[in-house]
Amino acid sequence: MLRSFSCEALVLKTSPSGESNREAWFLCADQGILRATVFGGPKSRLRSHVSPFHSGTLWVYRDPVRDSCKVSDFDVRSWRPGLRELYERTMAADAVADTVLASHGGGGGWDRALSLAGAGLDALAEAGAEASGRVFVHFLWNWAAFLGLRPDLAEADRPYTGPCEALPDGLVWFDRLEGAFTRTAPAGSGNRFLPLAPGARRWLLAVQDLAPERMLRISADPLSLAQARTVVTALMAEIIGRELPTWNF
Repeated sequence: MLRSFSCEALVLKTSPSGESNREAWFLCADQGILRATVFGGPKSRLRSHVSPFHSGTLWVYRDPVRDSCKVSDFDVRSWRPGLRELYERTMAADAVADTVLASHGGGGGWDRALSLAGAGLDALAEAGAEASGRVFVHFLWNWAAFLGLRPDLAEADRPYTGPCEALPDGLVWFDRLEGAFTRTAPAGSGNRFLPLAPGARRWLLAVQDLAPERMLRISADPLSLAQARTVVTALMAEIIGRELPTWNF
Protein backbone atom coordinates (compact mmCIF):
# COMPACT_ATOMS: atom_id res chain seq x y z
CA MET A 1 0.00 0.00 0.00
CA LEU A 2 1.39 3.39 -0.98
CA ARG A 3 2.19 5.66 1.94
CA SER A 4 1.82 8.84 -0.13
CA PHE A 5 -0.70 9.39 -2.90
CA SER A 6 -2.67 12.14 -4.60
CA CYS A 7 -6.21 12.24 -5.96
CA GLU A 8 -9.00 14.57 -7.02
CA ALA A 9 -11.10 15.37 -3.98
CA LEU A 10 -13.96 17.43 -2.55
CA VAL A 11 -13.97 18.54 1.10
CA LEU A 12 -17.29 17.43 2.60
CA LYS A 13 -16.83 18.26 6.27
CA THR A 14 -14.28 19.39 8.85
CA SER A 15 -14.28 19.34 12.65
CA PRO A 16 -11.81 20.42 15.37
CA SER A 17 -9.25 17.85 16.51
CA GLY A 18 -7.19 18.70 19.59
CA GLU A 19 -6.11 22.25 20.25
CA SER A 20 -5.16 23.34 16.74
CA ASN A 21 -5.78 20.53 14.25
CA ARG A 22 -8.79 19.45 12.21
CA GLU A 23 -10.29 16.23 10.98
CA ALA A 24 -11.50 16.43 7.38
CA TRP A 25 -13.72 14.14 5.35
CA PHE A 26 -13.19 14.05 1.60
CA LEU A 27 -14.94 12.48 -1.36
CA CYS A 28 -12.10 11.24 -3.57
CA ALA A 29 -12.34 10.13 -7.19
CA ASP A 30 -10.43 6.89 -6.59
CA GLN A 31 -10.59 6.45 -2.80
CA GLY A 32 -14.23 7.14 -1.97
CA ILE A 33 -14.77 8.66 1.47
CA LEU A 34 -11.44 9.49 3.10
CA ARG A 35 -10.82 10.87 6.58
CA ALA A 36 -7.54 12.68 7.20
CA THR A 37 -6.02 15.03 9.76
CA VAL A 38 -5.11 18.59 8.87
CA PHE A 39 -2.26 19.85 11.05
CA GLY A 40 -1.77 23.56 11.73
CA GLY A 41 -3.30 26.44 13.62
CA PRO A 42 -5.91 28.99 12.52
CA LYS A 43 -3.40 30.91 10.38
CA SER A 44 -2.22 27.81 8.51
CA ARG A 45 -2.46 28.04 4.72
CA LEU A 46 -3.32 24.34 4.51
CA ARG A 47 -6.10 24.72 7.04
CA SER A 48 -7.67 27.56 5.06
CA HIS A 49 -7.48 25.48 1.89
CA VAL A 50 -9.06 22.39 3.44
CA SER A 51 -12.48 23.92 4.03
CA PRO A 52 -15.92 22.50 3.24
CA PHE A 53 -16.96 22.57 -0.43
CA HIS A 54 -13.45 23.28 -1.77
CA SER A 55 -12.26 20.83 -4.43
CA GLY A 56 -8.98 20.17 -6.19
CA THR A 57 -5.96 17.87 -5.98
CA LEU A 58 -5.30 16.34 -2.57
CA TRP A 59 -1.97 14.92 -1.34
CA VAL A 60 -2.16 12.46 1.56
CA TYR A 61 0.33 10.57 3.70
CA ARG A 62 -0.98 7.28 5.10
CA ASP A 63 0.59 5.88 8.27
CA PRO A 64 0.15 2.09 8.09
CA VAL A 65 1.17 1.60 11.73
CA ARG A 66 -1.41 4.00 13.18
CA ASP A 67 -3.84 3.33 10.34
CA SER A 68 -4.36 7.06 9.91
CA CYS A 69 -3.97 9.68 7.19
CA LYS A 70 -2.77 13.25 7.21
CA VAL A 71 -3.13 15.93 4.56
CA SER A 72 0.22 16.87 3.03
CA ASP A 73 -1.12 19.48 0.61
CA PHE A 74 -4.30 20.54 -1.16
CA ASP A 75 -4.29 22.45 -4.44
CA VAL A 76 -7.72 24.10 -4.55
CA ARG A 77 -9.20 24.72 -7.99
CA SER A 78 -12.84 25.36 -7.01
CA TRP A 79 -13.32 27.61 -3.96
CA ARG A 80 -17.08 28.20 -4.41
CA PRO A 81 -17.17 31.40 -2.31
CA GLY A 82 -20.81 31.97 -3.28
CA LEU A 83 -21.88 29.15 -0.97
CA ARG A 84 -21.04 31.34 2.02
CA GLU A 85 -22.87 34.43 0.79
CA LEU A 86 -26.45 33.25 1.31
CA TYR A 87 -27.97 31.22 4.14
CA GLU A 88 -30.03 28.96 1.87
CA ARG A 89 -26.99 28.17 -0.26
CA THR A 90 -24.93 27.20 2.78
CA MET A 91 -27.68 25.05 4.26
CA ALA A 92 -28.32 23.27 0.95
CA ALA A 93 -24.58 22.67 0.48
CA ASP A 94 -24.37 21.17 3.99
CA ALA A 95 -27.31 18.92 3.13
CA VAL A 96 -25.62 17.75 -0.08
CA ALA A 97 -22.37 16.99 1.74
CA ASP A 98 -24.13 15.12 4.57
CA THR A 99 -26.08 13.05 2.04
CA VAL A 100 -22.87 12.01 0.30
CA LEU A 101 -21.29 11.07 3.64
CA ALA A 102 -24.35 9.18 4.91
CA SER A 103 -24.50 7.12 1.70
CA HIS A 104 -20.76 6.34 1.87
CA GLY A 105 -20.01 8.28 -1.29
CA GLY A 106 -22.33 6.03 -3.27
CA GLY A 107 -20.38 2.89 -2.43
CA GLY A 108 -18.48 2.94 -5.74
CA GLY A 109 -18.18 4.79 -9.00
CA TRP A 110 -16.54 7.56 -7.02
CA ASP A 111 -15.44 9.59 -10.01
CA ARG A 112 -19.10 9.87 -11.01
CA ALA A 113 -20.08 10.65 -7.42
CA LEU A 114 -17.48 13.42 -7.30
CA SER A 115 -18.80 14.85 -10.55
CA LEU A 116 -22.43 14.82 -9.33
CA ALA A 117 -21.61 16.43 -5.98
CA GLY A 118 -19.33 19.03 -7.54
CA ALA A 119 -21.89 20.00 -10.17
CA GLY A 120 -24.60 20.35 -7.52
CA LEU A 121 -22.40 22.60 -5.39
CA ASP A 122 -21.42 24.69 -8.43
CA ALA A 123 -25.11 25.30 -9.16
CA LEU A 124 -25.83 26.16 -5.52
CA ALA A 125 -23.01 28.72 -5.53
CA GLU A 126 -25.03 30.72 -8.08
CA ALA A 127 -28.55 29.99 -6.81
CA GLY A 128 -30.95 32.35 -5.12
CA ALA A 129 -32.86 31.43 -1.97
CA GLU A 130 -35.75 29.66 -3.72
CA ALA A 131 -33.56 28.08 -6.40
CA SER A 132 -31.34 26.56 -3.70
CA GLY A 133 -34.25 24.35 -2.68
CA ARG A 134 -34.78 23.26 -6.28
CA VAL A 135 -31.12 22.39 -6.73
CA PHE A 136 -31.16 20.38 -3.50
CA VAL A 137 -34.26 18.37 -4.47
CA HIS A 138 -32.79 17.78 -7.92
CA PHE A 139 -29.53 16.53 -6.35
CA LEU A 140 -31.32 14.04 -4.08
CA TRP A 141 -33.48 12.80 -6.95
CA ASN A 142 -30.49 12.16 -9.20
CA TRP A 143 -28.33 10.87 -6.34
CA ALA A 144 -30.99 8.19 -5.80
CA ALA A 145 -30.61 7.32 -9.50
CA PHE A 146 -26.82 7.16 -9.10
CA LEU A 147 -27.33 4.70 -6.23
CA GLY A 148 -29.58 2.64 -8.51
CA LEU A 149 -32.59 3.12 -6.21
CA ARG A 150 -34.70 5.82 -7.87
CA PRO A 151 -38.18 4.44 -8.59
CA ASP A 152 -39.68 4.82 -12.04
CA LEU A 153 -42.10 7.74 -12.11
CA ALA A 154 -43.26 7.02 -15.65
CA GLU A 155 -45.20 3.99 -14.47
CA ALA A 156 -46.99 3.10 -11.24
CA ASP A 157 -46.95 -0.67 -11.54
CA ARG A 158 -47.90 -1.96 -8.12
CA PRO A 159 -49.86 -5.03 -6.99
CA TYR A 160 -52.62 -2.93 -5.42
CA THR A 161 -54.03 -2.00 -8.85
CA GLY A 162 -52.12 -4.26 -11.25
CA PRO A 163 -49.90 -2.99 -14.08
CA CYS A 164 -51.00 0.45 -15.17
CA GLU A 165 -49.42 3.55 -16.63
CA ALA A 166 -49.44 6.60 -14.40
CA LEU A 167 -51.43 9.13 -16.40
CA PRO A 168 -49.89 12.61 -16.76
CA ASP A 169 -52.77 14.25 -14.90
CA GLY A 170 -53.30 11.53 -12.32
CA LEU A 171 -52.33 11.47 -8.64
CA VAL A 172 -49.74 8.88 -7.66
CA TRP A 173 -48.50 7.79 -4.25
CA PHE A 174 -45.01 7.04 -3.03
CA ASP A 175 -44.85 3.81 -1.04
CA ARG A 176 -42.17 4.42 1.58
CA LEU A 177 -41.91 0.75 2.49
CA GLU A 178 -41.45 -0.52 -1.07
CA GLY A 179 -39.64 2.54 -2.43
CA ALA A 180 -41.97 2.67 -5.44
CA PHE A 181 -44.96 4.58 -6.84
CA THR A 182 -48.54 3.36 -7.08
CA ARG A 183 -51.78 4.89 -8.34
CA THR A 184 -53.78 3.75 -5.30
CA ALA A 185 -53.00 3.93 -1.59
CA PRO A 186 -54.81 1.19 0.38
CA ALA A 187 -57.07 2.40 3.19
CA GLY A 188 -55.68 2.23 6.70
CA SER A 189 -52.04 2.40 5.58
CA GLY A 190 -51.14 5.33 7.85
CA ASN A 191 -48.23 7.48 6.70
CA ARG A 192 -46.72 4.72 4.57
CA PHE A 193 -47.92 6.45 1.38
CA LEU A 194 -47.11 10.02 0.38
CA PRO A 195 -49.11 11.78 -2.35
CA LEU A 196 -47.50 13.21 -5.45
CA ALA A 197 -49.82 15.49 -7.41
CA PRO A 198 -49.53 15.91 -11.21
CA GLY A 199 -47.59 19.19 -11.01
CA ALA A 200 -44.93 17.77 -8.71
CA ARG A 201 -44.68 14.55 -10.72
CA ARG A 202 -44.35 16.36 -14.04
CA TRP A 203 -41.62 18.58 -12.59
CA LEU A 204 -39.61 15.60 -11.31
CA LEU A 205 -39.97 13.87 -14.66
CA ALA A 206 -38.88 17.01 -16.50
CA VAL A 207 -35.77 17.69 -14.44
CA GLN A 208 -34.44 14.22 -13.80
CA ASP A 209 -31.01 13.71 -15.33
CA LEU A 210 -30.69 17.39 -16.32
CA ALA A 211 -27.53 19.29 -15.41
CA PRO A 212 -27.89 20.98 -11.98
CA GLU A 213 -27.36 24.49 -13.38
CA ARG A 214 -30.61 24.08 -15.33
CA MET A 215 -32.43 24.21 -11.98
CA LEU A 216 -31.62 27.93 -11.78
CA ARG A 217 -34.05 28.48 -14.66
CA ILE A 218 -36.61 25.66 -14.37
CA SER A 219 -39.03 26.85 -11.71
CA ALA A 220 -41.81 25.05 -9.86
CA ASP A 221 -44.83 26.39 -8.01
CA PRO A 222 -44.34 26.34 -4.21
CA LEU A 223 -46.86 23.54 -3.59
CA SER A 224 -45.39 21.24 -6.24
CA LEU A 225 -41.84 21.87 -5.05
CA ALA A 226 -42.80 21.24 -1.42
CA GLN A 227 -44.52 17.98 -2.35
CA ALA A 228 -41.63 16.85 -4.52
CA ARG A 229 -39.23 17.65 -1.68
CA THR A 230 -41.28 15.65 0.84
CA VAL A 231 -41.34 12.59 -1.42
CA VAL A 232 -37.68 12.79 -2.46
CA THR A 233 -36.37 13.25 1.09
CA ALA A 234 -38.58 10.35 2.24
CA LEU A 235 -37.09 8.22 -0.55
CA MET A 236 -33.55 9.12 0.47
CA ALA A 237 -34.33 8.52 4.16
CA GLU A 238 -35.44 4.99 3.28
CA ILE A 239 -32.26 4.46 1.25
CA ILE A 240 -29.80 5.54 3.95
CA GLY A 241 -31.91 4.44 6.91
CA ARG A 242 -32.57 7.81 8.51
CA GLU A 243 -33.59 11.40 7.85
CA LEU A 244 -30.71 13.86 8.10
CA PRO A 245 -31.26 17.03 10.19
CA THR A 246 -29.57 19.19 7.53
CA TRP A 247 -32.36 18.39 5.05
CA ASN A 248 -34.72 20.63 7.05
CA PHE A 249 -33.65 24.09 5.95
